[in-house]
Amino acid sequence: MKQLKNLLLATAFCIATVSFTQAQSKIAHINTQELIAAMPEAKAAQTEIETLGKTYQTDIQASITEYQNTVKQYEAEAGTKTDEENQKRGLELQEKQQRIQQFRADAQQDIAKKEAELFKPIQEKAMKAIQEVAKAQGYDYVVDRASLIVANGKDILADVKKKLGI
Repeated sequence: MKQLKNLLLATAFCIATVSFTQAQSKIAHINTQELIAAMPEAKAAQTEIETLGKTYQTDIQASITEYQNTVKQYEAEAGTKTDEENQKRGLELQEKQQRIQQFRADAQQDIAKKEAELFKPIQEKAMKAIQEVAKAQGYDYVVDRASLIVANGKDILADVKKKLGI
């Protein structure tokens, strides 16, 4: 019985110590998406991505127009061609359509790759600034505001923006 008392007392002491330690942790929050969107580098990267997207869209639209014109031409000439020629033209149209779809998929992948490439150093810079501000202000944890339901801690967004000069 005495051992059980000692065990319960030790358990209670451990729980109290853990609770006290956790209560001493300082927690702040920040909206990293808002921070990154405010960075000049992010705005430049976004403009570059949009320009690349418009270029691809122009190329895709030109291919679609060419495909549609070919379809119209083949439909108009179908009566004057043999069944064999019409089948050959149908296969040619299918191949063109597949090439357009493949080009569209490749363009989307290229844009995603470029976006990741451009934003990686921006995100790293933002994370470094967040860490520096958190350390300077004595915060043990900084959580992203986007994933919080209740945010009663300090929002360090303004401090990090100041650190980055924005």
